[in-house]
Amino acid sequence: MRRGIRVLVSSVLFAVMLAPSAGAYPLDGWEHTGISRLEAFDLAHTVLLERGTIRPGALKRMDEVRLGLIDHPDFRVPAPDAQFSAEIRGLLGGDAGAYGIAVLDITDPEKPFYAEVNGNAAQNPGSVGKVVAALALFQALADAHPYDADARTRALRDVQVPATSLIQNDDHVVPFWKRGDRTIRRREIVLGDTANLWTWLDWMLSASSNAGGSVVMAHTAAIEHFGPAFPPSSAQLEAFVMGAPPSRMSSLLHGAILGGLRRNGLDSGALRQGSPFTKGGRARMPGSLGSTSTPRELVNFLARMEQGKLVDPWSSLELKRLLYLTDIRIRYAAEPTLDTAAVYFKSGSLYACGGRGPCGKYYGNSKNYMNSVAIVEYDGAEKQLRYLVALLSNVLGKNSIETHQALARRIHQTIADRHGVTIPPPTRPADKVGSQEGDEEGVLPARAH
Repeated sequence: MRRGIRVLVSSVLFAVMLAPSAGAYPLDGWEHTGISRLEAFDLAHTVLLERGTIRPGALKRMDEVRLGLIDHPDFRVPAPDAQFSAEIRGLLGGDAGAYGIAVLDITDPEKPFYAEVNGNAAQNPGSVGKVVAALALFQALADAHPYDADARTRALRDVQVPATSLIQNDDHVVPFWKRGDRTIRRREIVLGDTANLWTWLDWMLSASSNAGGSVVMAHTAAIEHFGPAFPPSSAQLEAFVMGAPPSRMSSLLHGAILGGLRRNGLDSGALRQGSPFTKGGRARMPGSLGSTSTPRELVNFLARMEQGKLVDPWSSLELKRLLYLTDIRIRYAAEPTLDTAAVYFKSGSLYACGGRGPCGKYYGNSKNYMNSVAIVEYDGAEKQLRYLVALLSNVLGKNSIETHQALARRIHQTIADRHGVTIPPPTRPADKVGSQEGDEEGVLPARAH
């Protein structure tokens, strides 16, 4: 191994251990996207795998990430199967009333099985709502360049976007690296940082950056404004994003969000991201549609993505790649029995103190929202397993990371049992909760609803 790569590998390991996140997108996608961290991790992935920083299921290449229902354009999420739903409910124990969960088994797309428990239970999605922001951007890009995927790719890769007051204030850390750097640095985004739109999407979804979310939403409004002329010059783009009347920005953003949902067969009354994720973003795009989600509609989102029906097949595939975990796994996705599976994932949490008993991060006693969406692709020696999960919980006084991780194991085993597949025991213990921090979405005041 060349000396430069040896230095990079050790630096990557050091940076990853300091600040966990849930990185996405296939590692060989760095040339396609210009996301620099992908190149660094691609160079270092062999040693990262040996050290356990990344998991075997994280190594799919771009052409190996495929849409699982693309050949089934007439697919519809079936009615809940009573027996399957009872099995999933049984996994929840006495806390079943505090969960909303939907599980869609598409191992055999011709014979799908669907289970739900409190499938219409509505809850603030937290950072899971960032998938709605991503959909709005891809819909706006497709409207601007409906017959030219290369133009969309160029816009995402070539448009350089500076960090402005939109980012204020966010304490999430994101990875920074460029060729010649000896380390990958994970730090907060600061005023003056510049990255392309692909990178801002990656920061929003992989590191769950609230700053990234607000920047993506502002530039979705800009795409709506400029239309086929997007991208304009850098000066024109920044002048619009930071100078347009806030009411105009809000109108464009809200139209893009609602249009992105409704035009793609989604119920905006059951899944919606109402406003930007930072104070600076809300100042530029004030007002809120209200944010909500249900397990049923989140699974519908994932299923339509797998069909290539979120905007179009190109957009659906890029969304799926953005959700593919290629860094440290957290929460639901951190379950060791999923190590060899490809996992496409987004999570979000909100908690509040003010009730009875101890309270802290991930175990609020007044509010304790933990939300996850996941697509799991397991390639076993006996059979492939393919399933989609949407999980919302508000279990007070219990560590929601631990409960979600335990549910991931039980759901995986339940799917395997349905298909007669033997799951090998995990080769490592479950991660400690503290090692998964770094993706916290926010703290609600005790009076919040």
